[in-house]
This record gives sequence, C-alpha cells and structure tokens, in this order.
Amino acid sequence: MSELHLPWLELSVLLPLVGAIWVAFLKNRDRVKSICTSVCAVTLACTIGEWLDFATLGVFDAHDHWDLFQSIFHRDVFVVDELSAPLLPLGALLYLTTVMTTLRTKSNRFSFHWTLVSESILLATLACRHPWLIITLLAIATIPPWLELRKRGQCTRVFVIHMALFVTLLIVGQALVDSTATSASPPILAGCLLTAGALLRSGICPLHCWMADLFEKATFGTSLLFVTPMTGAYAVMRLVFPIAPSWALQSIAILSLATAVYAAGMALVQRDSRRFFCYLFLSHSSLVLVGLEMVTPIGLTGALCVWLSVGISLLGFGLALRSVEARTGRLTLGNFHGLYEHTPFLAAMFLLTGLASIGFPGTVGFIGTELLVEGAVDVYPFVGLAVVVAAAMNGVAVVKAYFHVFTGTRRTSTVKMDCRPAERITILVMVVLIIGGGLIPQPGVHSRYHAAHALLDHRESPQPVKLLKGEGSDVTQP
Repeated sequence: MSELHLPWLELSVLLPLVGAIWVAFLKNRDRVKSICTSVCAVTLACTIGEWLDFATLGVFDAHDHWDLFQSIFHRDVFVVDELSAPLLPLGALLYLTTVMTTLRTKSNRFSFHWTLVSESILLATLACRHPWLIITLLAIATIPPWLELRKRGQCTRVFVIHMALFVTLLIVGQALVDSTATSASPPILAGCLLTAGALLRSGICPLHCWMADLFEKATFGTSLLFVTPMTGAYAVMRLVFPIAPSWALQSIAILSLATAVYAAGMALVQRDSRRFFCYLFLSHSSLVLVGLEMVTPIGLTGALCVWLSVGISLLGFGLALRSVEARTGRLTLGNFHGLYEHTPFLAAMFLLTGLASIGFPGTVGFIGTELLVEGAVDVYPFVGLAVVVAAAMNGVAVVKAYFHVFTGTRRTSTVKMDCRPAERITILVMVVLIIGGGLIPQPGVHSRYHAAHALLDHRESPQPVKLLKGEGSDVTQP
C-alpha cells in the first residue's frame, strides 16, 4: 500500500482530541469558542492536505506516513482511498462552519468540548476501513448527542432504543461475516443485518422517527453534526457494498427511494422549521443511497457527486436556518415572518443552498443529480421518474419555506439582526463552493467517476488494485 508524505490522517484525528482536553478546563466561553474555532480550522487544513497528498499518488488507497497505532492493532488503522479522500475535508468543514456561526447568545447551550470529541470520532471513522473499528466508532459517536439530551432534561428513550438496535444489528451482522465473504458468495443473513443497521442509522422509513426526535430535543448544531456527515451511507459502502450481491443492493434501493419520496412529501406539509429540515435532509440522503445501491458506474458516480453536493448545500441551508433561529427563536412555517429586510445575507444563503440541494442548474448539485437520474433509469425506468418527483417536491418545499421565513409581512425589531463577520465568511465560502462547483464541474465529476470505477473493480476483486492517473476504466490488477 502506498504511503502519504505526511501524517495527515493522524493529525486530523488527534488535533480535535487535544483541543477537547484543552477547552474542557477553560471557563471563559468566548475563549473556548476562539480555541475551538482555531482547532477546527487547523484540522480542516490537515484534511485538505491529506486530499491533495492522496491525489498526487494516483493509487486506490494509501496509509498514513506515521501509523502510531500499527504496533497496537498490527495493521494499518488510518487509511484513505478514493471514497473517503474528499469526505474528510467535508466533515472538517462541517464542524468548522458550525462552530464559527454559533452566536455568543447560544454558546452556553452548545458544548464545544463534546463537539471536538465528535469531530475526532467522525474523522477517525472516515479514515478507517476495518469493519470492527468502524462499528466501534459508530457506536461511540452516539454518546455525545445522548449526553446532551440528558443534560437538557429531555427524554432519551426514542434515541437510545434506535441507536442500541442500530449497534446491535451491526455487531451481530459483522460477527456472521467470515473472511471468505464476497459479492459472489455473499452471507445473506449477515448482509441483511448489516443493511438493516446501516439503513436505520440513515433514517430509512419506517425507522426514521429518531431523527425527527433528535432535531426537536437537541440543539440544532448538535443535530446537524450528527446527521449531516451521512455516516450511515459510509457504513453501507464499507460493510455492505463489498459483500452484497447486485440484486440485493438494487432491491434495497427501492426502499431508499420510497423513503426519499415519503420524506419529500412530509417536508411539504411541516409547520415546524426543524422538522422541515429533518425531512428535507432525509429525502436527500435517501437519494444518495439510491445511487450507491444501483451498482452501475453512472449511478454510483451520480451518488458520489450528490453525496458531496448535498453535504455542502444542506450544510449551508441548515446553518442559515440555525442562524435565523438564533435571532428569533423556534420558527413556525405556518406564518410569514418577513425577515428579508433584517437578514438579506441569510435569505440569499437560504435560497441558494436550498436550490443547490435539489440540483438547480448552475449549482454544484446539478450534474450529480442528472447522473443519478440517468443511472437509476438504466436499472429501473420508473425509479428515475420517482427521483425526479422527489426532487421536484423538495424544490417546492424549499421555496415555500423561503417565502414563509423571509417574505409575506413587514417585521419590526428593536434589536439589530445583521450577519456577524463569521457568518458572512461562512456564506462566502458556501457561495464559492456551490457556484464554483456548478460552473466548473469537470474536476469533481472526473474524480467521482474514477472513484466509482475503482470501487466497482475493487468490489469484484477484493485484492488491492492500483489505478493509473487517467480514465476511470484504466485499472490494472496484480
């Protein structure tokens, strides 16, 4: 296996842990936020360095320059490949922007200490390919949201039952997988249990009520950080995709598609802003699963592109909604609030990111959505139509929510509601990523197409494969 030039992965995982220990002993909330922001910024720089370093190697996977854990586990613990290389910077960006846009009035309710711990767990999960370590990290990741719910005096029954079932399914399923399991000789029962666990973590209907419950009871920032990285989809790719036959994955795609349409319909009729965002996100994440389970180059390419575009766009959309709530309190979509004159920057970000999430032309999600529809039609013609219907309903829901939050009436306020500098910086970063990715999509699409071919070839032949820097189909096997 090739080696990165610097220990980017270990630095990305360890820096947030060190930062968490540091801020745990501080009492000044302003200083805590400043340190937390700096740690998240350095972590993002390390993940970007990892992505660029990996891109120069032109291989399927690579391990860290220094693997301090190799002597303990007797294997490469932190490994980056075609799938995880861009997901690490996306996860680090999610945490940095969430911390930056946390207003001083909400600092006492938002735990910066546990946020850094969660970031370390997420990046370790995305930098890991060993099934048991992934399951362990996914289980540990459920602890910070549970602690927050307990601290806020909220009932944790729904969250605990679903997460305990999720972890149990993964443990039992992985225990039934032997070392000879492949997609050609799949372990059916193990595959079913692993799939059920991963889909439960993704919020697939009818096991999705925990997600709405989390958004209602936890802080908006913690809820965003727990669901937006789509670790359920990552579990599908690492635990299920290598051993499940194509017919099984394509059958699972139907369940994901039904969830996408159902959640889009639910987003249309929601009156609470957080439940609206929850169902909007659930619809888009289910569409990602539809493409991942098509097991075709075009469908998988579209899913990988949509994974990144949805992560960027719904991150910005959620942060815009969170920033508005920080100024006005919980919003109801049954009334018109007329906030545009007070927060025009947030209004622009709300609309731009919402339209980008549905693949509006000229945004980062456009090409990925088109590829996803084309790949779906190649497998099941009616699936492509259902994807379009879900996207159309999501678009109507976004525009409807925009009108209710920012237009319809004049709002008077004695307090200034202007954007803070950190929020303006976040908005500019989102605009550059969304518009830049839409106007110049070729590098991203080529990278994801190359990754799709590599993942499909690696699925057919579990032995290490080496990719050449060229077309996605230019693959050599030992």
